[in-house]
Amino acid sequence: MKKIFATLTVLAMLTFGSAVMMAQEEAAAVEEAAVEQVDEAAPAAVEEVAEAPAEEAGGLVALHKTLKTKFIEGGAGFMALTLVTLVFGLALCIERIIYLSLSKTNTKELLANIEAALKQGGIEKALDVCRNTRGPVASIFYQGLSRYDEGIEVVEKTVASYGGVQLGLLEKNLSWITLFIAIAPSLGFLGTIIGMIEAFDKIQQVGDISATVVAGGIKVALLTTLLGLIIAVVLQLFYNYILSLVEGLVNEMEDSSISLLDIVVEYDAAQKKK
Repeated sequence: MKKIFATLTVLAMLTFGSAVMMAQEEAAAVEEAAVEQVDEAAPAAVEEVAEAPAEEAGGLVALHKTLKTKFIEGGAGFMALTLVTLVFGLALCIERIIYLSLSKTNTKELLANIEAALKQGGIEKALDVCRNTRGPVASIFYQGLSRYDEGIEVVEKTVASYGGVQLGLLEKNLSWITLFIAIAPSLGFLGTIIGMIEAFDKIQQVGDISATVVAGGIKVALLTTLLGLIIAVVLQLFYNYILSLVEGLVNEMEDSSISLLDIVVEYDAAQKKK
């Protein structure tokens, strides 16, 4: 939960920062417009260079106003409720991406260090290498090597069992992301139903079917559905990217575990010869 709250704080800071940047752009646009009015005698080339940033800032302001207007027209309360799913969904996605990115390990280097440590100082030295390495692969290796005294078969079973534990940690919170992916369009469709009900209520009150009477309710229905679908698409893209990271880490864990068992078997054979 601490990670989630920290991520939400970062998102809030980013949102505030973007609002400040937009305000700065608006101020810059006003200053440029004032300069153009005062310096009317400037060359045409200079005027074109000054107008380009002003037009760009004006376009951003117009887009912001349009989004704000559509948000209010769709029902600020209901649209905000739908937008909450995006905030929490993105917070969980960012937390998973950061966690999975930090979980990556250079398995080739780790295996080489473990093999060298076994030759130099035995199991204890290899355990130190695993203990000082970050990531699920090193944790699996540590659990397996710590059971070496019980036999190779026990090491193999321990590696397989603890691999399942690490897989569960990698897939943590993914079910919540899928929940928000499902909730977002559902809330949008709920808004569609509410908007249609409002449209029929107005028809009943007026006693006449006209485009003006029905337009308000239909607009609410379409805007809420649009927002819900957009949120679902965005979260689905993040979810698929996270799944690809998990699959890559799982394949890396399986391949490296096989290599570790080969190294342990060779070490055990060398110890028996002694």
